[in-house]
Amino acid sequence: MPLKHLLLVALLSLLAACSSKTLDESLSESEIYVMAQKDLDAKSYGAAVEKLRALESRYPFGRFAEQAQLELIYAYYQNFEPEAARAAADRFIRLHPQHPDVDYAYYMRGMASFTRDRGIFERFLPLDMTRRDPGAARDSFNEFAQLVSRYPNSRYAEDARLRMVYLRNLLAAYDAHVGHFYLKRGAYVAAANRGRYIVENYQQTPSVGDGLALMVEAYTRLAMDDLAESALLTLQANYPEHPSLTRGSFRHHVEPAQRDARWFERMTVGALDKVLAPPQSMGSTQMEREIRQQHDNLRAALPREIRSPQQPKRSFWSRLTFGLLD
Repeated sequence: MPLKHLLLVALLSLLAACSSKTLDESLSESEIYVMAQKDLDAKSYGAAVEKLRALESRYPFGRFAEQAQLELIYAYYQNFEPEAARAAADRFIRLHPQHPDVDYAYYMRGMASFTRDRGIFERFLPLDMTRRDPGAARDSFNEFAQLVSRYPNSRYAEDARLRMVYLRNLLAAYDAHVGHFYLKRGAYVAAANRGRYIVENYQQTPSVGDGLALMVEAYTRLAMDDLAESALLTLQANYPEHPSLTRGSFRHHVEPAQRDARWFERMTVGALDKVLAPPQSMGSTQMEREIRQQHDNLRAALPREIRSPQQPKRSFWSRLTFGLLD
């Protein structure tokens, strides 16, 4: 979407917020409900949220109360308020567990998590979601799984199953990226464990080949030749076209995203990551802090003879003289 369109949308939203008025106290339940429906039809979701909330608070036991609660979930979701949509869905499920449309609340809760981490950059730029924190993806998968297990014949179940396949592939690809992160930092035990986890838990996903390649690379670096050979034979038999194989011989592990990343992502994602990265004083993201801690713990547990040496920290004078006087 062009920048001028984004600015126009922001300006219109601001004007709508500034021009909103408190609803007339004399309005009846049906009048407020009809007004909310008109806002939904006009895609004025912020105004619809206001009216649906007013309807629920003024007439909590009215004939439109339960329907208003359901439509409030949808209005929050369309208004890019996923946390509010999840909270509204949870509240409806808790208050009306036997409602004939409670499956819709389960479905919308999963949808809210599905789009929770998709901010403005993820919506309009081709960023790789397998490199992002998978917390929302895991929540969404679990919530869709609840829908499918509780209401297998729901009209939303088929769409939920398809989204679960996508989310499972995304989670597997994320673990492959984490395994590659370990490899680059010499945490070979962690890399091998992550590869085995992918193979054991994400069968029938495209990342199983990446998990096997992680195991081959990590076990080779750890001098565990029998395990490396077993993983290599499995990789050759099941994924002969994997990028880490050259004419059947293992070349080196290829990072998953490098095989099919689009040129625009390759040109922009690094710069965007720098812009969006938190200050260094914050210790980067929680995921990166956990990975670094796991790496340090696993490195300390390795036998000294196979532990990759760490480079000593160079002094300012050493850097200034290019090491000639060290």
